[in-house]
Amino acid sequence: MNPSKLPRTLGGQLRRQMPAYLKGALVLGVFQLAMNRIDWWSKSAIDAIFGANPGDAASAALVMLGLSAVALFARIASRWYIFNAGRDVEYELRMVLLHHLHTLGAAFYRKMSAGEIMSRQSGDLLQVRLLFGFGILNVVNVAFAFASALQVMVKISPSLTLASFVTLPILIGVTRSFSRGLFQRTRANQEALGRLSDVLQKNLAGVRVVRSFALETREMWRFQQANKSYLEARLALARLRGLMGPMVGATAAIGVLVFFWYGATKLLNGELSAGSFFAFWLALGRMTWPMVALGFSLSIIQRGRAGYARLKEILDAEPEVKDGPEPAPAALEGTVKVSHLTFSHGARKVLDDVSFEVPKGRSLAILGRTGSGKSTLALCLARLLPTPPGTVFVGGHEVCSLPLAAVRQAIGYAQQDAFLFSTTVSRNIGLTLDNPDSDEAMAQIREAAAEAQVLDEALALPEQFDTVVGERGVQLSGGQKQRIALARALSWEPKILVLDDPLSAVDAKTEAAILDAIERQAKERTVILITHRVAAAARCDQAIVLDEGRIVERGTHDELVNAGGIYAAFAEEQTAESELEDIEIDDTQPPSGALQAEAS
Repeated sequence: MNPSKLPRTLGGQLRRQMPAYLKGALVLGVFQLAMNRIDWWSKSAIDAIFGANPGDAASAALVMLGLSAVALFARIASRWYIFNAGRDVEYELRMVLLHHLHTLGAAFYRKMSAGEIMSRQSGDLLQVRLLFGFGILNVVNVAFAFASALQVMVKISPSLTLASFVTLPILIGVTRSFSRGLFQRTRANQEALGRLSDVLQKNLAGVRVVRSFALETREMWRFQQANKSYLEARLALARLRGLMGPMVGATAAIGVLVFFWYGATKLLNGELSAGSFFAFWLALGRMTWPMVALGFSLSIIQRGRAGYARLKEILDAEPEVKDGPEPAPAALEGTVKVSHLTFSHGARKVLDDVSFEVPKGRSLAILGRTGSGKSTLALCLARLLPTPPGTVFVGGHEVCSLPLAAVRQAIGYAQQDAFLFSTTVSRNIGLTLDNPDSDEAMAQIREAAAEAQVLDEALALPEQFDTVVGERGVQLSGGQKQRIALARALSWEPKILVLDDPLSAVDAKTEAAILDAIERQAKERTVILITHRVAAAARCDQAIVLDEGRIVERGTHDELVNAGGIYAAFAEEQTAESELEDIEIDDTQPPSGALQAEAS
């Protein structure tokens, strides 16, 4: 099932589930027809009991028993069809939401937190399911019950029917008044729940930070404030719903009292038989309960509308990056070309007229100071930001004209801030593999882990590759998370490998081993290495230096060192830092004479 083909509006889902609703409505019609016939047979039975042939009541009772069995199965079937349709709507809208969330960029997630999104995916979607299930069932049932009961009541006594409906205008006014309030309070309730979920999600994700700064008391206060706000919104909704039931019920009860007063008068005057009075009472009861339930149904409908209005804020969000119009090529070669790329975040220009080319199977290092635009350039290459048209080409194809999936399958991107899922080490590394638990996949995972210099550490974990790393990899060090993310990119085996500073959290020995692995990767695929380490850039065929979004230097390692620019300054600084570290290490060792004296 393709989520992009599924309807995302209430009307579209209603049309899609219409066959199930028609079947449900049909059996509801059978149910109400059976109840209508039971009313008439009850009239015959009671008139027979008080008439000349009381024995006829037995045959009427048998017919009523059979009709009751039909009504029972019809009622069960109606719930089967309509409730299942509501669950299908929930299932499909959840798929549509996740598919759409995958298309949205950073701008959307800066405005809406993960906790808020989770609240809408759960609480608001539940309200939509109830709308398409219980809500539609009650609306259809009210219509059929009204028609079925009205036929009995009008045929028995039109005047008594009019008298019983004296409170109907009041009932309609009351329900409409409550309907408006329910919509507003339901939306406020769901918004308060979203804020509460957001506070809780952030505390769970950042539990180590909260503990390390002893912020438990402050975070508990924040949670209490959000929890109190949700309680107040919930109570406001509950008060309105609690008031609505008695108000609607009391209004409907007045109509019943009118029936008993006026109907009893007609019965005593001989205008109605005992059977007619009883049948009218049954029919009125069948109509009164749906009228009372109509208030509850309106509550469900308004809650569903309010829930969908919040879901629609997600569904209406426009993706920053969209598929190109051309079909995916059979294969994308590894050549990367950037031509006059300029990119801005709002009014701030991050990249300014950047141009370079990396032939297939070659490697390029990108260096620069913090904030020079290196990571933004990497995101533009993988189309994780809205890359300007006509600026980035892969294998001769302009990336903005291609489907996003084709571009991202060709470009393996390891981001600077390594993100790990709360699952096992093996599943994090083998995320892109079809069956990460197979023997073949495990061999590929171990190989990628060895290349990323994290194999020994993975095997040293309590359950080795089956160790769960926790939320965002909380059980691991920064260097381990970074290398597991690197192994994940290597296990994908893309045509182009973009590595955003994969060495920032590793020691010198591990760095050298990873650089050896990157060199081996460069023999098989195009590698673009974003780094601040000159030692890493020296392993690449070419290097460029960014400064304030512009390329200010380009060439080989030796050429850039001899040029005396920013690259040479980086090399000099890092050489000095390395020599200083070596001196500090030597100072921690006792002199050779002391060792000899100790030995003697």
